[in-house]
Amino acid sequence: MPDTLVLLPGLLNDAALWSHQLRHLDDLVERIVVPDITRHADIGEIAGAVLAEVPGTFALAGLSMGGYVALEMLRQAPDRVERLALLDTSARADSDEQRRRRTGLLQLADMGRFKGVTPRLLPMLVHPDRLDDPAVTGPIFEMAARVGRDGFIRQQRAILSRADSRELLPRIACPTLVVCGRQDQLTPPSLSEEMAAAVPGATLEFVEHCGHLPALEHPEATTALLRRWLTA
Repeated sequence: MPDTLVLLPGLLNDAALWSHQLRHLDDLVERIVVPDITRHADIGEIAGAVLAEVPGTFALAGLSMGGYVALEMLRQAPDRVERLALLDTSARADSDEQRRRRTGLLQLADMGRFKGVTPRLLPMLVHPDRLDDPAVTGPIFEMAARVGRDGFIRQQRAILSRADSRELLPRIACPTLVVCGRQDQLTPPSLSEEMAAAVPGATLEFVEHCGHLPALEHPEATTALLRRWLTA
């Protein structure tokens, strides 16, 4: 079992995304690290910074943008990743439609309307039944406020800079878990199915009645999946 677990949050997320996992996985590893992935506007620089921050080998889990960073870390230092978990993410580069949507959100932020970004994203982030649940929406808005306008702009530019990682998937040699919320609209289940089929021996799990943020929407179920992945 690895000594270190690295948890990578998604766009406009910070360590609060992993609150339940931080409390309930710490008995399995010596330390858990949640790096800041808002400081660079290039996905390769973010991956390099995380690799410099965390010495040695480690288990690596990334959700959404965190998954993009995780795949880039694996590209840069494959021998340092003992286990890999990819949650609600994609190995593909952005489609033209996704690039247009990101560019539109960047324009909003550049015009000083950053506070309008999260309400626009929220219906795509969580299951419709959770849109009025403050236990879910409250942390989302709080995390976005902490990341802030400048961090959001750097993150979106980094996401736009990422390479298509599908060619990397068949070369992944570590135990790999792929997780997806069944009702994820941003990175739908078909993208997780594609990744799991391409990674040798990967395990695919769905979190039912869940959107794009299972670590927050269904923390107990997500933690259970990660515990099995860490101890298998």
